[in-house]
Amino acid sequence: MDVYPFDYSKTEIDDPSMSLQYGRNITLIKELAQDFLSGCKNDSRPIFLYIGFRDPHRCGGSKGEFCEIWGSGGEHGVIPDWTPQHYDPSNVKVPFNVPDTPVARQDLANQYTSISRLDQGIGLLVKEFENAGLIKNTLIVYFSDNGIPFPAAKTNLYEPGMSEPMFVYSPMATKRGHHSQALVSSVDLLPTALDWASVKYPSYSLNGKHVNLTGSSLLPILNEENPSDRDTVFASHQCHEVTMYYPMRVIHQGLFKLIYNIANNLTYPIAEDLYGSPTWQDLLNRTKTSQSLNWYKTYNEYSYREQWEMYNIEEDPQEAHNLASSPDHADTLKSMQAKIKQWQEATHDPWLVKYTHE
Repeated sequence: MDVYPFDYSKTEIDDPSMSLQYGRNITLIKELAQDFLSGCKNDSRPIFLYIGFRDPHRCGGSKGEFCEIWGSGGEHGVIPDWTPQHYDPSNVKVPFNVPDTPVARQDLANQYTSISRLDQGIGLLVKEFENAGLIKNTLIVYFSDNGIPFPAAKTNLYEPGMSEPMFVYSPMATKRGHHSQALVSSVDLLPTALDWASVKYPSYSLNGKHVNLTGSSLLPILNEENPSDRDTVFASHQCHEVTMYYPMRVIHQGLFKLIYNIANNLTYPIAEDLYGSPTWQDLLNRTKTSQSLNWYKTYNEYSYREQWEMYNIEEDPQEAHNLASSPDHADTLKSMQAKIKQWQEATHDPWLVKYTHE
Protein backbone atom coordinates (compact mmCIF):
# COMPACT_ATOMS: atom_id res chain seq x y z
CA MET A 1 0.00 0.00 0.00
CA ASP A 2 1.37 3.42 -1.00
CA VAL A 3 1.15 5.93 1.83
CA TYR A 4 2.10 8.84 -0.42
CA PRO A 5 1.54 7.60 -4.00
CA PHE A 6 3.02 9.54 -6.91
CA ASP A 7 0.63 11.12 -9.40
CA TYR A 8 2.91 9.87 -12.17
CA SER A 9 5.07 6.74 -11.91
CA LYS A 10 7.09 4.67 -14.38
CA THR A 11 9.25 2.15 -12.54
CA GLU A 12 10.28 -1.48 -12.65
CA ILE A 13 7.66 -2.09 -9.95
CA ASP A 14 5.02 -0.98 -12.43
CA ASP A 15 6.56 -3.18 -15.14
CA PRO A 16 9.51 -5.47 -14.16
CA SER A 17 10.31 -6.15 -17.84
CA MET A 18 11.21 -2.45 -18.22
CA SER A 19 13.91 -2.37 -15.55
CA LEU A 20 16.80 -1.64 -17.90
CA GLN A 21 14.74 0.69 -20.06
CA TYR A 22 13.52 2.85 -17.19
CA GLY A 23 16.94 3.02 -15.55
CA ARG A 24 19.44 3.26 -18.43
CA ASN A 25 17.67 4.20 -21.68
CA ILE A 26 18.23 7.94 -21.61
CA THR A 27 16.03 8.50 -24.66
CA LEU A 28 13.08 6.82 -22.93
CA ILE A 29 13.81 8.71 -19.70
CA LYS A 30 13.80 11.96 -21.67
CA GLU A 31 10.46 11.05 -23.29
CA LEU A 32 8.91 10.17 -19.93
CA ALA A 33 10.05 13.54 -18.57
CA GLN A 34 8.43 15.20 -21.59
CA ASP A 35 5.21 13.31 -20.87
CA PHE A 36 5.20 14.36 -17.22
CA LEU A 37 6.02 18.00 -17.90
CA SER A 38 3.43 18.31 -20.66
CA GLY A 39 0.81 17.04 -18.22
CA CYS A 40 1.73 19.84 -15.81
CA LYS A 41 1.17 22.72 -18.22
CA ASN A 42 -2.35 23.50 -17.03
CA ASP A 43 -1.69 22.64 -13.38
CA SER A 44 -0.78 25.49 -11.06
CA ARG A 45 0.54 23.23 -8.32
CA PRO A 46 4.31 23.03 -7.67
CA ILE A 47 5.88 19.98 -9.30
CA PHE A 48 8.33 17.45 -7.92
CA LEU A 49 10.09 15.10 -10.35
CA TYR A 50 12.34 12.34 -9.02
CA ILE A 51 14.35 10.32 -11.55
CA GLY A 52 16.54 7.40 -10.49
CA PHE A 53 19.20 6.30 -12.98
CA ARG A 54 20.59 2.77 -12.79
CA ASP A 55 23.86 3.92 -14.33
CA PRO A 56 26.51 3.46 -13.08
CA HIS A 57 25.41 0.44 -11.05
CA ARG A 58 26.88 -2.92 -11.97
CA CYS A 59 24.98 -5.14 -14.36
CA GLY A 60 27.07 -8.13 -15.48
CA GLY A 61 26.55 -10.78 -18.12
CA SER A 62 26.39 -10.23 -21.86
CA LYS A 63 25.30 -6.62 -21.39
CA GLY A 64 28.66 -5.70 -19.87
CA GLU A 65 29.80 -5.37 -16.26
CA PHE A 66 28.08 -1.96 -16.05
CA CYS A 67 25.60 -2.54 -18.92
CA GLU A 68 28.02 -0.43 -20.95
CA ILE A 69 27.52 -2.73 -23.97
CA TRP A 70 23.72 -2.63 -23.78
CA GLY A 71 22.33 -0.03 -26.17
CA SER A 72 25.74 0.72 -27.69
CA GLY A 73 24.74 -0.21 -31.25
CA GLY A 74 24.38 -3.14 -33.63
CA GLU A 75 23.20 -6.37 -32.05
CA HIS A 76 23.22 -4.67 -28.64
CA GLY A 77 20.48 -2.25 -29.63
CA VAL A 78 20.58 1.51 -29.94
CA ILE A 79 19.78 4.32 -27.53
CA PRO A 80 19.29 7.21 -30.01
CA ASP A 81 20.44 9.99 -27.69
CA TRP A 82 23.53 8.19 -26.41
CA THR A 83 26.93 8.57 -28.00
CA PRO A 84 28.99 5.87 -26.22
CA GLN A 85 32.37 7.00 -24.96
CA HIS A 86 35.07 4.40 -24.45
CA TYR A 87 38.19 4.68 -22.32
CA ASP A 88 41.63 3.13 -22.55
CA PRO A 89 42.22 1.14 -19.33
CA SER A 90 45.89 2.08 -19.39
CA ASN A 91 44.96 5.78 -19.17
CA VAL A 92 42.23 5.72 -16.52
CA LYS A 93 42.93 7.33 -13.17
CA VAL A 94 42.79 4.62 -10.51
CA PRO A 95 41.43 5.85 -7.15
CA PHE A 96 43.52 4.87 -4.14
CA ASN A 97 40.79 2.53 -2.89
CA VAL A 98 40.89 0.41 -6.06
CA PRO A 99 43.75 -2.06 -6.72
CA ASP A 100 45.91 -0.85 -9.58
CA THR A 101 45.74 -4.01 -11.68
CA PRO A 102 44.85 -4.64 -15.35
CA VAL A 103 41.56 -6.25 -14.29
CA ALA A 104 40.53 -3.32 -12.10
CA ARG A 105 41.56 -0.80 -14.76
CA GLN A 106 39.29 -2.48 -17.29
CA ASP A 107 36.51 -2.55 -14.68
CA LEU A 108 36.89 1.20 -14.14
CA ALA A 109 37.00 1.92 -17.88
CA ASN A 110 33.73 0.04 -18.32
CA GLN A 111 32.15 2.04 -15.50
CA TYR A 112 33.28 5.31 -17.06
CA THR A 113 31.41 4.37 -20.25
CA SER A 114 28.30 3.81 -18.14
CA ILE A 115 28.85 7.16 -16.44
CA SER A 116 29.05 8.85 -19.85
CA ARG A 117 25.52 7.62 -20.57
CA LEU A 118 24.30 8.98 -17.24
CA ASP A 119 26.03 12.29 -17.89
CA GLN A 120 24.42 12.67 -21.30
CA GLY A 121 21.07 11.71 -19.78
CA ILE A 122 21.28 14.49 -17.21
CA GLY A 123 21.95 16.95 -20.01
CA LEU A 124 18.82 15.78 -21.85
CA LEU A 125 16.67 16.29 -18.76
CA VAL A 126 17.95 19.81 -18.16
CA LYS A 127 17.14 20.58 -21.80
CA GLU A 128 13.57 19.35 -21.26
CA PHE A 129 13.09 21.81 -18.42
CA GLU A 130 14.44 24.56 -20.66
CA ASN A 131 12.06 23.57 -23.46
CA ALA A 132 9.14 23.56 -21.02
CA GLY A 133 10.02 27.07 -19.86
CA LEU A 134 10.59 25.89 -16.30
CA ILE A 135 14.35 26.21 -15.88
CA LYS A 136 14.12 29.68 -14.32
CA ASN A 137 11.89 28.57 -11.45
CA THR A 138 13.12 25.00 -10.86
CA LEU A 139 15.59 23.75 -8.27
CA ILE A 140 17.65 20.85 -9.65
CA VAL A 141 19.61 18.54 -7.36
CA TYR A 142 21.78 15.68 -8.58
CA PHE A 143 23.16 13.25 -6.00
CA SER A 144 24.22 9.64 -5.48
CA ASP A 145 23.10 7.36 -2.67
CA ASN A 146 26.38 5.45 -2.22
CA GLY A 147 29.96 5.20 -3.37
CA ILE A 148 31.12 3.40 -6.49
CA PRO A 149 30.80 -0.44 -6.44
CA PHE A 150 34.48 -0.99 -5.71
CA PRO A 151 36.37 -1.83 -2.49
CA ALA A 152 36.23 0.65 0.41
CA ALA A 153 33.49 2.64 -1.32
CA LYS A 154 29.97 1.22 -1.68
CA THR A 155 28.59 0.02 1.71
CA ASN A 156 31.60 1.60 3.43
CA LEU A 157 31.83 4.82 5.41
CA TYR A 158 35.40 5.56 4.44
CA GLU A 159 35.77 8.67 2.29
CA PRO A 160 35.23 6.86 -1.06
CA GLY A 161 31.89 5.68 0.34
CA MET A 162 30.82 9.02 1.80
CA SER A 163 32.27 11.57 -0.63
CA GLU A 164 29.50 11.26 -3.17
CA PRO A 165 28.64 13.66 -5.99
CA MET A 166 26.13 16.43 -5.35
CA PHE A 167 25.31 19.24 -7.73
CA VAL A 168 22.71 21.91 -7.03
CA TYR A 169 21.29 24.34 -9.56
CA SER A 170 19.15 27.21 -8.32
CA PRO A 171 17.97 30.05 -10.56
CA MET A 172 18.13 32.25 -7.45
CA ALA A 173 21.84 31.65 -6.83
CA THR A 174 24.14 34.48 -7.88
CA LYS A 175 27.33 32.41 -8.13
CA ARG A 176 27.80 29.71 -10.75
CA GLY A 177 30.20 26.82 -11.09
CA HIS A 178 31.89 27.07 -7.70
CA HIS A 179 32.85 24.16 -5.45
CA SER A 180 31.62 24.50 -1.88
CA GLN A 181 33.68 23.11 0.98
CA ALA A 182 30.54 22.64 3.08
CA LEU A 183 29.94 19.21 4.58
CA VAL A 184 26.43 18.19 3.54
CA SER A 185 24.37 15.03 3.63
CA SER A 186 21.33 13.48 1.98
CA VAL A 187 19.35 14.32 5.13
CA ASP A 188 19.63 17.94 3.96
CA LEU A 189 17.54 17.24 0.85
CA LEU A 190 14.12 17.25 2.51
CA PRO A 191 14.70 20.54 4.38
CA THR A 192 16.01 22.03 1.12
CA ALA A 193 12.90 20.98 -0.83
CA LEU A 194 10.60 22.30 1.90
CA ASP A 195 12.54 25.57 2.02
CA TRP A 196 12.28 25.95 -1.76
CA ALA A 197 8.52 25.41 -1.63
CA SER A 198 8.11 27.57 1.51
CA VAL A 199 6.54 24.67 3.38
CA LYS A 200 7.00 24.22 7.12
CA TYR A 201 7.85 20.78 8.46
CA PRO A 202 4.85 19.39 10.36
CA SER A 203 5.04 18.71 14.08
CA TYR A 204 4.31 15.07 14.86
CA SER A 205 5.39 12.08 16.93
CA LEU A 206 6.27 8.53 15.97
CA ASN A 207 5.99 5.71 18.51
CA GLY A 208 5.52 8.33 21.19
CA LYS A 209 8.68 10.24 20.29
CA HIS A 210 8.72 13.70 18.72
CA VAL A 211 10.25 13.73 15.24
CA ASN A 212 12.77 16.45 14.40
CA LEU A 213 14.58 17.07 11.14
CA THR A 214 18.29 16.38 11.56
CA GLY A 215 19.28 18.07 8.31
CA SER A 216 19.10 21.69 7.20
CA SER A 217 18.38 23.54 3.98
CA LEU A 218 21.18 24.00 1.45
CA LEU A 219 19.65 27.13 -0.06
CA PRO A 220 21.32 29.63 2.31
CA ILE A 221 24.81 28.35 1.43
CA LEU A 222 24.57 28.04 -2.36
CA ASN A 223 26.57 31.23 -2.83
CA GLU A 224 29.16 30.37 -0.18
CA GLU A 225 32.33 28.39 -0.82
CA ASN A 226 33.29 28.08 2.87
CA PRO A 227 30.21 28.48 5.09
CA SER A 228 31.22 28.72 8.74
CA ASP A 229 28.52 26.43 10.17
CA ARG A 230 28.96 23.44 7.84
CA ASP A 231 31.95 21.61 9.28
CA THR A 232 30.15 18.59 10.76
CA VAL A 233 28.25 15.70 9.21
CA PHE A 234 27.00 12.38 10.57
CA ALA A 235 26.52 9.11 8.71
CA SER A 236 25.26 5.60 9.39
CA HIS A 237 25.14 2.18 7.79
CA GLN A 238 23.16 -0.84 8.93
CA CYS A 239 23.14 -3.43 6.15
CA HIS A 240 23.27 -3.43 2.37
CA GLU A 241 21.40 -6.69 1.94
CA VAL A 242 19.76 -8.67 4.69
CA THR A 243 22.77 -11.01 5.01
CA MET A 244 25.29 -8.17 4.97
CA TYR A 245 24.85 -6.76 8.44
CA TYR A 246 27.54 -4.41 9.75
CA PRO A 247 26.22 -1.37 11.66
CA MET A 248 28.40 1.74 11.69
CA ARG A 249 28.00 5.29 12.92
CA VAL A 250 30.24 8.19 11.85
CA ILE A 251 30.99 11.78 12.65
CA HIS A 252 33.15 13.90 10.36
CA GLN A 253 34.01 17.17 12.05
CA GLY A 254 36.62 19.54 10.71
CA LEU A 255 39.91 17.72 10.19
CA PHE A 256 38.87 14.54 11.93
CA LYS A 257 36.57 11.64 11.23
CA LEU A 258 35.49 8.94 13.67
CA ILE A 259 33.98 5.61 12.61
CA TYR A 260 32.17 3.51 15.21
CA ASN A 261 32.06 -0.11 14.06
CA ILE A 262 29.33 -1.33 16.37
CA ALA A 263 29.70 -5.03 15.54
CA ASN A 264 33.39 -5.08 14.68
CA ASN A 265 33.74 -8.68 15.87
CA LEU A 266 32.05 -9.64 12.60
CA THR A 267 33.89 -10.05 9.31
CA TYR A 268 33.11 -7.09 7.09
CA PRO A 269 30.51 -8.34 4.53
CA ILE A 270 30.92 -7.78 0.79
CA ALA A 271 27.94 -6.61 -1.26
CA GLU A 272 26.83 -9.20 -3.80
CA ASP A 273 27.49 -7.04 -6.86
CA LEU A 274 30.98 -6.20 -5.63
CA TYR A 275 31.76 -9.78 -4.62
CA GLY A 276 31.10 -11.08 -8.12
CA SER A 277 32.92 -8.21 -9.82
CA PRO A 278 36.15 -8.70 -11.79
CA THR A 279 37.99 -6.37 -9.40
CA TRP A 280 37.06 -8.24 -6.21
CA GLN A 281 37.54 -11.70 -7.69
CA ASP A 282 40.98 -10.65 -8.93
CA LEU A 283 41.80 -9.35 -5.45
CA LEU A 284 40.72 -12.66 -3.90
CA ASN A 285 42.72 -14.70 -6.40
CA ARG A 286 45.80 -12.57 -5.83
CA THR A 287 45.42 -12.97 -2.07
CA LYS A 288 45.08 -16.76 -2.36
CA THR A 289 48.14 -17.06 -4.61
CA SER A 290 50.23 -14.54 -2.61
CA GLN A 291 50.50 -12.12 -5.53
CA SER A 292 50.87 -8.38 -5.06
CA LEU A 293 47.50 -6.64 -4.71
CA ASN A 294 48.81 -3.21 -5.72
CA TRP A 295 46.39 -1.90 -3.12
CA TYR A 296 46.63 0.17 0.03
CA LYS A 297 45.31 -2.62 2.28
CA THR A 298 45.58 -6.36 2.68
CA TYR A 299 42.49 -8.55 2.53
CA ASN A 300 42.59 -9.10 6.32
CA GLU A 301 43.01 -5.39 7.06
CA TYR A 302 39.91 -4.69 5.01
CA SER A 303 37.86 -7.54 6.47
CA TYR A 304 38.64 -7.11 10.17
CA ARG A 305 38.25 -3.65 11.69
CA GLU A 306 38.78 -1.94 15.01
CA GLN A 307 35.74 -0.83 16.99
CA TRP A 308 36.82 2.81 16.74
CA GLU A 309 38.64 4.26 13.75
CA MET A 310 39.75 7.89 13.85
CA TYR A 311 41.54 9.67 11.03
CA ASN A 312 42.92 13.11 10.25
CA ILE A 313 41.33 13.46 6.83
CA GLU A 314 43.53 16.37 5.76
CA GLU A 315 46.82 14.65 6.61
CA ASP A 316 45.63 11.11 5.90
CA PRO A 317 42.96 11.22 3.14
CA GLN A 318 43.34 7.48 2.55
CA GLU A 319 42.39 6.76 6.17
CA ALA A 320 45.36 4.46 6.56
CA HIS A 321 46.53 5.50 10.04
CA ASN A 322 44.05 4.89 12.85
CA LEU A 323 44.54 7.50 15.59
CA ALA A 324 41.96 6.06 18.01
CA SER A 325 44.64 4.56 20.24
CA SER A 326 46.98 7.55 20.03
CA PRO A 327 47.51 9.27 23.43
CA ASP A 328 48.02 12.57 21.58
CA HIS A 329 44.47 12.38 20.24
CA ALA A 330 42.70 11.02 23.32
CA ASP A 331 40.78 14.24 24.01
CA THR A 332 39.62 14.51 20.40
CA LEU A 333 38.51 10.89 20.46
CA LYS A 334 36.54 11.34 23.68
CA SER A 335 34.83 14.48 22.39
CA MET A 336 33.83 12.87 19.09
CA GLN A 337 32.61 9.71 20.80
CA ALA A 338 30.34 11.84 22.99
CA LYS A 339 28.93 13.61 19.91
CA ILE A 340 28.18 10.33 18.16
CA LYS A 341 26.27 9.19 21.25
CA GLN A 342 24.37 12.48 21.43
CA TRP A 343 23.41 12.09 17.78
CA GLN A 344 22.28 8.51 18.40
CA GLU A 345 20.10 9.75 21.25
CA ALA A 346 18.63 12.53 19.08
CA THR A 347 17.75 10.02 16.33
CA HIS A 348 16.50 7.33 18.74
CA ASP A 349 19.13 4.89 17.48
CA PRO A 350 18.27 1.33 18.63
CA TRP A 351 21.98 0.62 18.93
CA LEU A 352 22.21 2.86 21.99
CA VAL A 353 21.75 -0.42 23.83
CA LYS A 354 25.37 -1.20 23.00
CA TYR A 355 26.56 1.28 25.62
CA THR A 356 24.81 -0.50 28.51
CA HIS A 357 24.73 -4.15 27.46
CA GLU A 358 28.23 -5.26 26.66
